[in-house]
Amino acid sequence: MQVMTPKGPAAVEIDEAEDPRLLLVMTHGAGGGVDSPDLLAVRDAALAVGATVARVTQAFRVKGARAPGNAAAQDEAWVSVVNALRERFPGLPLVQGGRSNGARLACRTAKSVGALTVVALAFPVHPPGKPERSRVGELREAGVDVLVVNGDRDPFGIPGAEDAAKLVVLPGENHGLNKNPARVGEIVAEWLTRYA
Repeated sequence: MQVMTPKGPAAVEIDEAEDPRLLLVMTHGAGGGVDSPDLLAVRDAALAVGATVARVTQAFRVKGARAPGNAAAQDEAWVSVVNALRERFPGLPLVQGGRSNGARLACRTAKSVGALTVVALAFPVHPPGKPERSRVGELREAGVDVLVVNGDRDPFGIPGAEDAAKLVVLPGENHGLNKNPARVGEIVAEWLTRYA
C-alpha cells in the first residue's frame, strides 16, 4: 500500500490478523528499513496475539534519504499515514511505535493520532558520546504509556525507569536489538495484550 503524505509517498506493508483486536503501526530508524530483525520479530509476535501490523517506510526513506530532516515535517507526514490506516481499519484500537528515530516519532505524535500506547525500541536518548543532547523529553511527554525496550550496550543511551511506563533493558544487546529479536517480540506482544 502507498500513502501520499505532504512529503511524498510512504510505503506500508500490512499483515492482517485473522480476527484483529488492534492495529499496530511501526516504523524504522533514520537509516534503516522495516525489515530489521526486531521489527520483523515484533510483527510476528503481534500477529500471534491478534494485532494487524502495518510497517511503514516513511516518505524520506522512499525518496532515498538517510535522515528525516525537520521533525515537524516528519511528524506531519507520519500523521497522514496513520490517519489513512485508521480509515482502512476503522474501530481497531491503535498502538504505534518504532525503532530509534521511529520511536521518537511515535512518542511525539502519540496524542495527536489517538494512540493508546507507544512501543519504543532502542529509544535514542542522545547521540553517541553526547549525553548533554538529551531527547528524553520526547519520551516523557508522549502523553500515553510507553514501553521501552533497549539494550544495555546501546551507545545512544538508556532511558531511566522513571521515563517510561515500562522499561526493559536486554543484557548483551546494542542499538540494533538483533542478538535475540524473538525476545523483543515476546516483550512487545505481552505489552499489547493489555490493550487488545
